[in-house]
Amino acid sequence: MARTVASKDGAADTIVSLKITLKGTKPPVWRRLLVPGSMTLGELSEAILAAMGWTGGHLHAFDVGGRQYGDPATTDEVADENRLTLSGVLKSGVKRFGYDYDFGDNWEHVVAVEKTLAPVAGQTYPSCVDGKRNCPPEDCGGVWGYAELLAILADPAHPEREERLEWIGEDFDPEEFDVARAGKRLAAQFKRK
Repeated sequence: MARTVASKDGAADTIVSLKITLKGTKPPVWRRLLVPGSMTLGELSEAILAAMGWTGGHLHAFDVGGRQYGDPATTDEVADENRLTLSGVLKSGVKRFGYDYDFGDNWEHVVAVEKTLAPVAGQTYPSCVDGKRNCPPEDCGGVWGYAELLAILADPAHPEREERLEWIGEDFDPEEFDVARAGKRLAAQFKRK
């Protein structure tokens, strides 16, 4: 059975347009997602990771209005991310909040609420509708490690270039972003066709 994010009371759900920007990347890496207001922060984490292209093998936490949310089974001193929905965030008046993925590499994201919309008949949510640039590869050392990786890849004479290309793959293009591929990853994550 398909796992989609649906309103808990069966009523038409408000759709929230979010712009997620990876802090410290220059030029910026970002994604625009349309998600149901009934989506929990735990589900939003899954959507962000899928849209960015990360596998989700690391810890994460949200900072909403100065309060930390995450998975209490894996992260100390966080409120349960599955008990707060985006509608709950909106009701609190918060329009921007943080999402930190991989506490070692410390990928910090700014999640900005752009607007709310009525759902479109036949449209599935969550969906990625826009974005720019390829997501940095997992375990590359955070913003600084990624900048170093890009500098090495840009220098054909660099002694580490061949090793890094072997690790990352010859076809990695930091400027590439394919919204259809991000959509397929979201569909797979939320078990849709």
